[in-house]
Amino acid sequence: MGTQNIVFPRLKELYRAKLIAELQKELGLANVNQAPRLEKIVVNVGLGKAKDDKKIIETAHNTLTKITGQKPIETIAKTSIAGFKLREGNKIGLKVTLRGDKMYEFMDRLINIVLPRLRDFHGVKLKAFDKSGNFSIGINDQSVFPELTFEETTTTHGLQAVFVIRAQEASHAKTLLEKFGMPFEKPLVKPVEKSDHKAEPKPVEKQEAKSVDEPILETSEEEVKGPVTEEESK
Repeated sequence: MGTQNIVFPRLKELYRAKLIAELQKELGLANVNQAPRLEKIVVNVGLGKAKDDKKIIETAHNTLTKITGQKPIETIAKTSIAGFKLREGNKIGLKVTLRGDKMYEFMDRLINIVLPRLRDFHGVKLKAFDKSGNFSIGINDQSVFPELTFEETTTTHGLQAVFVIRAQEASHAKTLLEKFGMPFEKPLVKPVEKSDHKAEPKPVEKQEAKSVDEPILETSEEEVKGPVTEEESK
């Protein structure tokens, strides 16, 4: 029997062969086991007011199945909330938990295919990290996924992907996602405004003329000529 070549996901092989050593060096970690690691990706769809609409539930079920390759499970309300007309045991959404190879494959498609197809996309927000370093990204329309046909996207709905990352600090988790190619938005730098007005020269202060009413001091002839010597007096 011939041996089959096992092909690992691209990002998984990149993490093992290159990124672990780079992260340990850049972050100043003492051990490779301290390097940030992606543990799982949870993709979920919240039904909200459409929890009783069978068409939207079927569409969301089909979306998660196609884009993740796994069958989603239903999330159920644990408590009753009268303000939202929610009772305990009601269906409130669908979710899929990805680990291993499927996790890396989904992340690769999301970063390199799905996000560039978003309209007016300028990068994912830096504020999407929580205190533990987990990262969340939301998508308003499922039609950006190439696995879905046009007929499967006529009923639009959104979804959320949560990247659960084991890291010592939230900044370490951000560095890991940057290594994988996650396009974060760049902070806007306000340009320095240059004024076109040149500095006006300060006006020269003119000395005020003396008043005409001021008395004129008369100088004597001796004060003008100076003191008279003995020779001049002879």
